[in-house]
Amino acid sequence: MRALDLSKVYQKLEPGPVVLLTTSEGGRANVMTMSWHTMLEFNPPLIACVVSEGNFSHRALKRTGECVIAIPPAEMAEIVVGVGNCSGREVDKFARFGLTAKKGTMVAAPRIAECIANIECRVVDRALVARYNLFVLEAVKAWIEPGRAKAKTMHHCGYGRFLLDGEELHIRSAKP
Repeated sequence: MRALDLSKVYQKLEPGPVVLLTTSEGGRANVMTMSWHTMLEFNPPLIACVVSEGNFSHRALKRTGECVIAIPPAEMAEIVVGVGNCSGREVDKFARFGLTAKKGTMVAAPRIAECIANIECRVVDRALVARYNLFVLEAVKAWIEPGRAKAKTMHHCGYGRFLLDGEELHIRSAKP
Protein backbone atom coordinates (compact mmCIF):
# COMPACT_ATOMS: atom_id res chain seq x y z
CA MET A 1 0.00 0.00 0.00
CA ARG A 2 0.97 3.61 -0.42
CA ALA A 3 -0.25 6.81 1.15
CA LEU A 4 -3.46 8.34 -0.20
CA ASP A 5 -3.79 12.11 -0.33
CA LEU A 6 -6.34 13.05 2.36
CA SER A 7 -8.20 15.27 -0.13
CA LYS A 8 -9.15 12.06 -1.97
CA VAL A 9 -10.61 10.15 0.99
CA TYR A 10 -14.15 11.24 0.11
CA GLN A 11 -13.77 9.54 -3.28
CA LYS A 12 -13.48 6.19 -1.51
CA LEU A 13 -16.38 6.74 0.89
CA GLU A 14 -19.09 8.40 -1.25
CA PRO A 15 -22.16 6.89 0.38
CA GLY A 16 -24.83 6.46 -2.26
CA PRO A 17 -26.24 7.40 -5.62
CA VAL A 18 -26.01 10.92 -6.93
CA VAL A 19 -29.40 12.55 -6.35
CA LEU A 20 -31.19 15.74 -7.23
CA LEU A 21 -32.46 17.82 -4.33
CA THR A 22 -35.34 20.19 -5.02
CA THR A 23 -36.52 23.11 -2.93
CA SER A 24 -39.16 25.78 -3.33
CA GLU A 25 -39.11 29.17 -1.69
CA GLY A 26 -41.64 31.87 -2.44
CA GLY A 27 -43.04 29.82 -5.31
CA ARG A 28 -39.62 29.51 -7.00
CA ALA A 29 -38.44 25.94 -7.48
CA ASN A 30 -34.78 25.03 -7.65
CA VAL A 31 -32.81 21.84 -8.08
CA MET A 32 -29.23 20.94 -7.16
CA THR A 33 -27.06 17.87 -7.59
CA MET A 34 -26.03 16.18 -4.35
CA SER A 35 -23.91 13.17 -3.48
CA TRP A 36 -23.22 13.79 0.20
CA HIS A 37 -26.07 12.00 1.95
CA THR A 38 -26.62 8.92 4.07
CA MET A 39 -29.41 7.00 5.78
CA LEU A 40 -29.55 7.45 9.55
CA GLU A 41 -32.61 5.43 10.50
CA PHE A 42 -35.03 2.97 8.89
CA ASN A 43 -38.37 3.90 10.44
CA PRO A 44 -39.14 6.69 10.24
CA PRO A 45 -36.65 7.07 7.39
CA LEU A 46 -34.08 9.68 8.43
CA ILE A 47 -31.54 10.99 5.94
CA ALA A 48 -28.54 13.21 6.65
CA CYS A 49 -27.33 15.43 3.84
CA VAL A 50 -24.80 18.19 3.36
CA VAL A 51 -26.00 21.26 1.49
CA SER A 52 -23.20 23.79 1.43
CA GLU A 53 -23.96 27.32 2.52
CA GLY A 54 -22.57 28.39 -0.85
CA ASN A 55 -25.36 26.56 -2.68
CA PHE A 56 -28.47 28.54 -3.59
CA SER A 57 -30.59 25.65 -2.22
CA HIS A 58 -29.12 26.04 1.28
CA ARG A 59 -31.12 29.18 2.03
CA ALA A 60 -34.40 27.69 0.80
CA LEU A 61 -33.87 24.45 2.72
CA LYS A 62 -32.96 26.39 5.86
CA ARG A 63 -35.95 28.73 5.58
CA THR A 64 -38.66 26.30 4.45
CA GLY A 65 -37.45 23.10 6.09
CA GLU A 66 -38.67 21.10 3.08
CA CYS A 67 -37.19 19.38 0.05
CA VAL A 68 -37.49 16.44 -2.30
CA ILE A 69 -34.70 13.98 -2.94
CA ALA A 70 -35.11 12.69 -6.49
CA ILE A 71 -33.08 9.69 -7.66
CA PRO A 72 -32.17 10.01 -11.33
CA PRO A 73 -31.39 7.08 -13.63
CA ALA A 74 -27.89 6.88 -15.11
CA GLU A 75 -29.34 7.94 -18.48
CA MET A 76 -29.71 11.41 -16.97
CA ALA A 77 -25.96 11.71 -16.25
CA GLU A 78 -25.38 14.71 -18.55
CA ILE A 79 -28.36 16.54 -17.02
CA VAL A 80 -27.27 15.69 -13.46
CA VAL A 81 -23.78 17.08 -14.11
CA GLY A 82 -25.21 20.13 -15.87
CA VAL A 83 -27.51 20.86 -12.93
CA GLY A 84 -24.52 20.63 -10.61
CA ASN A 85 -22.41 22.96 -12.73
CA CYS A 86 -24.68 26.01 -12.61
CA SER A 87 -26.44 28.03 -9.93
CA GLY A 88 -30.15 28.51 -9.39
CA ARG A 89 -29.34 32.10 -8.52
CA GLU A 90 -28.90 32.82 -12.23
CA VAL A 91 -30.95 30.19 -14.03
CA ASP A 92 -34.22 28.26 -13.88
CA LYS A 93 -32.69 24.78 -13.92
CA PHE A 94 -36.02 23.04 -14.52
CA ALA A 95 -36.44 25.00 -17.77
CA ARG A 96 -32.79 24.83 -18.86
CA PHE A 97 -32.54 21.05 -18.43
CA GLY A 98 -36.09 20.12 -19.46
CA LEU A 99 -37.04 18.66 -16.09
CA THR A 100 -40.73 18.08 -15.40
CA ALA A 101 -41.77 19.43 -11.99
CA LYS A 102 -44.61 17.52 -10.33
CA LYS A 103 -46.34 19.00 -7.32
CA GLY A 104 -45.29 17.52 -4.01
CA THR A 105 -48.11 16.23 -1.83
CA MET A 106 -46.57 16.75 1.62
CA VAL A 107 -44.05 19.52 0.83
CA ALA A 108 -43.93 22.56 -1.45
CA ALA A 109 -40.77 21.38 -3.21
CA PRO A 110 -41.48 19.65 -6.53
CA ARG A 111 -40.85 16.05 -7.50
CA ILE A 112 -39.03 15.34 -10.78
CA ALA A 113 -41.05 13.17 -13.19
CA GLU A 114 -37.99 11.82 -15.03
CA CYS A 115 -36.50 10.27 -11.90
CA ILE A 116 -36.66 6.68 -10.62
CA ALA A 117 -37.94 7.72 -7.21
CA ASN A 118 -38.81 10.89 -5.32
CA ILE A 119 -38.71 11.26 -1.53
CA GLU A 120 -40.54 14.19 0.01
CA CYS A 121 -38.70 15.32 3.16
CA ARG A 122 -38.90 17.72 6.08
CA VAL A 123 -35.94 18.95 8.10
CA VAL A 124 -36.17 17.48 11.61
CA ASP A 125 -32.77 18.39 13.03
CA ARG A 126 -30.65 21.49 12.37
CA ALA A 127 -28.11 21.01 15.17
CA LEU A 128 -25.18 20.57 12.77
CA VAL A 129 -26.23 23.02 10.05
CA ALA A 130 -24.24 26.00 11.34
CA ARG A 131 -21.07 23.98 11.85
CA TYR A 132 -21.16 21.39 9.02
CA ASN A 133 -24.08 22.35 6.71
CA LEU A 134 -25.59 18.99 7.68
CA PHE A 135 -29.37 18.71 7.66
CA VAL A 136 -31.28 15.73 9.06
CA LEU A 137 -34.38 15.03 7.00
CA GLU A 138 -37.37 12.80 7.64
CA ALA A 139 -38.99 11.18 4.62
CA VAL A 140 -42.71 11.96 4.80
CA LYS A 141 -43.82 10.55 1.42
CA ALA A 142 -42.02 8.45 -1.18
CA TRP A 143 -42.78 7.72 -4.82
CA ILE A 144 -41.35 5.19 -7.27
CA GLU A 145 -41.75 4.88 -11.02
CA PRO A 146 -42.45 1.12 -11.41
CA GLY A 147 -41.07 0.98 -14.96
CA ARG A 148 -37.76 2.44 -13.76
CA ALA A 149 -37.47 0.67 -10.40
CA LYS A 150 -34.43 -1.34 -11.52
CA ALA A 151 -32.77 1.42 -13.53
CA LYS A 152 -29.09 1.93 -12.81
CA THR A 153 -28.01 4.88 -10.69
CA MET A 154 -24.71 6.72 -10.74
CA HIS A 155 -22.24 7.11 -7.90
CA HIS A 156 -19.80 10.01 -7.71
CA CYS A 157 -16.10 9.16 -7.49
CA GLY A 158 -14.84 12.75 -7.71
CA TYR A 159 -13.68 15.07 -10.46
CA GLY A 160 -16.14 14.00 -13.14
CA ARG A 161 -15.81 10.24 -12.51
CA PHE A 162 -18.87 8.12 -11.82
CA LEU A 163 -19.62 4.43 -11.32
CA LEU A 164 -22.87 2.82 -12.36
CA ASP A 165 -24.72 0.25 -10.29
CA GLY A 166 -23.59 -3.20 -11.22
CA GLU A 167 -24.70 -6.76 -10.81
CA GLU A 168 -26.95 -7.62 -7.89
CA LEU A 169 -25.60 -10.02 -5.30
CA HIS A 170 -28.07 -11.98 -3.16
CA ILE A 171 -26.86 -13.48 0.13
CA ARG A 172 -29.28 -14.97 2.64
CA SER A 173 -29.70 -12.68 5.66
CA ALA A 174 -31.56 -12.90 8.94
CA LYS A 175 -32.62 -9.28 8.48
CA PRO A 176 -35.21 -8.17 5.89
